Amino acid sequence: MINTDKLFACLNDIGLSNWRKVLEPLLARRLSADAHGDFERWMQVIASLDDAANKPKELRQLLLDLSPWRKGPFDVNGIHIDSEWRSDLKWQRVKDAITPLDGRKVLDVGCGNGYYALQMRKAGARCVIGVDPTLLYVMQFLTVNRFEKDAGVFVLPMRLHELPLPAKKFDSTFSMGVLYHQRAPIDHLRQLRQTLRPDGELVLETLFVPGKESFACTPENRYARMRNVWLLPTIAELTTWLTRSGYQDIELLDRSLTTVDEQRSTDWMRFESLAEALHPDDSSETVEGWPAPRRVVLRARSP
Repeated sequence: MINTDKLFACLNDIGLSNWRKVLEPLLARRLSADAHGDFERWMQVIASLDDAANKPKELRQLLLDLSPWRKGPFDVNGIHIDSEWRSDLKWQRVKDAITPLDGRKVLDVGCGNGYYALQMRKAGARCVIGVDPTLLYVMQFLTVNRFEKDAGVFVLPMRLHELPLPAKKFDSTFSMGVLYHQRAPIDHLRQLRQTLRPDGELVLETLFVPGKESFACTPENRYARMRNVWLLPTIAELTTWLTRSGYQDIELLDRSLTTVDEQRSTDWMRFESLAEALHPDDSSETVEGWPAPRRVVLRARSP
């Protein structure tokens, strides 16, 4: 389970000792059998890891029992977890373009199973707090970190708006693959700014649609088979959102077309993936007729 002593010591070090009053009861509720029907099964997997550590076949099965693995890849005691996303490719596009993380206090919003949070620590971050509401992803992180043994990174089962804001203590805040799931994206951007110290850096990665003009599209039903995509802006519109949300020095770091080499079905995520979301006769479009997924990375400074 989450080592709350180390978590709250980390938060005290950041200057967020007031978070304990809110987070402690919330964590107790979320990390319980009442929170999810599979909680006890997942906990049994974690409890069995030490005995299986030197038994590759048993360890692999335990890790598979925590499927689907969306983010990765991971190497867990010699077992390669070939996740749906080649998240290492995205990290390669991001890591050298952002302000170096050495010694920085980092918040990773919508962190999934902590793949990027662990990479941020390896890049020198002083500590990383990740938040994601999906309990399975928290269990995956706890499993991986059982072997990584990194005491300076945490994944908490909650959403951004549940944190005691404003905080304004983090040097860098990441929101990657989150904005397009927000019904009110400008509210999300403003909440992110409340986490940053003055002159702190937001790293934002999200979907966009082509076009030089400033506009955003709302899918009527689904986008790339996803129901929870609410707004798809052009980069110009996204820049406007950031400006209206109070950010300065907005800079485009990367834009890329998502390919089936980067997102695909594997033994560790057997559901349909990007290939099934693209039009069978024209891969430049989704099955709904929208432009195929393109992703942009921007950074912006909090004044």
